[in-house]
Amino acid sequence: MNNKQLTVKYKNMDCVFCKIVKGEIPSYKVYEDDDFFAFLDIRPKNPGHVLVIPRKHYRWVWDVENIGAYYEVVGKVANAIKKAMNTDFVVSIVVGEEVPHAHVWLVPRYENDGHSGALDFDITKEIPEEEMKVVQKKIINEI
Repeated sequence: MNNKQLTVKYKNMDCVFCKIVKGEIPSYKVYEDDDFFAFLDIRPKNPGHVLVIPRKHYRWVWDVENIGAYYEVVGKVANAIKKAMNTDFVVSIVVGEEVPHAHVWLVPRYENDGHSGALDFDITKEIPEEEMKVVQKKIINEI
């Protein structure tokens, strides 16, 4: 299968991120515009971990037609996370294997956050719903 065939295949599947964009699955939304959507990861690596996605389904980040605008939003959200979460260090990661919808992870890093030098993909933080709501509001207030 070529890339275009794979994109069509995934587009026709039940994409969890497409459902989040449509409001069929609840999320802790921190940003949205006509083309992009950002929300807190429910399996965060640290408090303030945000996923930035295009509203339209693309399989890979590099398939996004207006990738420059996409990364402007990524930058805007990353800077809001820095201010809201009081950190100078926000890691951006593109993996794309876990959910077949283009997305960029933005993960704030903190001193003694348990990840050591590099982000440890095996570490997931349990964050209570009330704290998720507080983090969501802090980020929204900085955008």
